[in-house]
Amino acid sequence: METDVLKSRFSNVQLELLQLFTEDVPSDELLVIKDILTSYRFRRATDAANKVAAEKGWTAEDYEKML
Repeated sequence: METDVLKSRFSNVQLELLQLFTEDVPSDELLVIKDILTSYRFRRATDAANKVAAEKGWTAEDYEKML
């Protein structure tokens, strides 16, 4: 029952991170972990944007026009 409640409140990634980090980590390590996760999310967003640009055939000139 308790596991079902957790699954309904957290995503699969959140649950995995909760299980992985059951103990506190030093502040400097926490910053490294945050940086890794942020870099991962940024890379995913960049990849998605590049995919759309490639599908639409956008060029550097098209980007300049958008600005």
